[in-house]
Amino acid sequence: MGRESQYDCPSCKDKGFILKSVPELEGDGTPKLWASGLPKKIETLIDCVCAKKRQSDHLMKFSEITNEFKSMTFSSFNVADKHELVQDAYQCAIDYYKDFDRIRKARCNSISLLGQPGSGKTHLLTALANNLIQKKQVSVLYFPFVEGFNDLKDDFNLLEEKLTKMKRVGVLFIDDLFKGRDYPTPFQLEQMFAVINYRYLNHRPIMMSSEKTVDELCDIDEALGTRIYQMCQDYTVVIKGDRKQLNHRLVGAPS
Repeated sequence: MGRESQYDCPSCKDKGFILKSVPELEGDGTPKLWASGLPKKIETLIDCVCAKKRQSDHLMKFSEITNEFKSMTFSSFNVADKHELVQDAYQCAIDYYKDFDRIRKARCNSISLLGQPGSGKTHLLTALANNLIQKKQVSVLYFPFVEGFNDLKDDFNLLEEKLTKMKRVGVLFIDDLFKGRDYPTPFQLEQMFAVINYRYLNHRPIMMSSEKTVDELCDIDEALGTRIYQMCQDYTVVIKGDRKQLNHRLVGAPS
């Protein structure tokens, strides 16, 4: 067995780059020539094809997206015979991905899918997160509201580190904001406002799912709700209506 088998990538020997001869150019872009008429060439470092995958793998590990969620894609989300609002949410997530590079530093640079439990909000936003990580090498951090705060409650030493990550990551994915109670605890509200306000002021995108509507979020805390609305207004779908029609886990289930 050759020495190449020692490396994950034989092309670059796991360096992440390769040395390649490329034409040396004049200021106007034409190739420089030797007196003999042959083109001059210079050795330059270029990224190996494996570098993008390594970066994606690193970002995926950082994201804290579970192994189960890593398999969620747009193609595995079946929109056939689904309610129009569910199809709207699917299209909204697709459009956001396509527009991301253009809007990521704008005031309205975020997405929220709101309303009916079981309508596929988490699946669609997870598929979006997976695409941003794997295809655009964007750092995403997944924060499930209930489990996330339970973890912080159990270890306050993690609090500052976690909140710093949530504020500064490329895209923050908040799943099921304010789930499980009509009103969050003062601690939860204080920390979520601190994170979202930081991201609002610094034009850092969020992706958010919640069973609450925009009005309900504003009723909980108007300052928080209005910031979320301003960040997400161009990419928001509220899924409300008949539970059996909107909950994709129930579609096709026996009545």
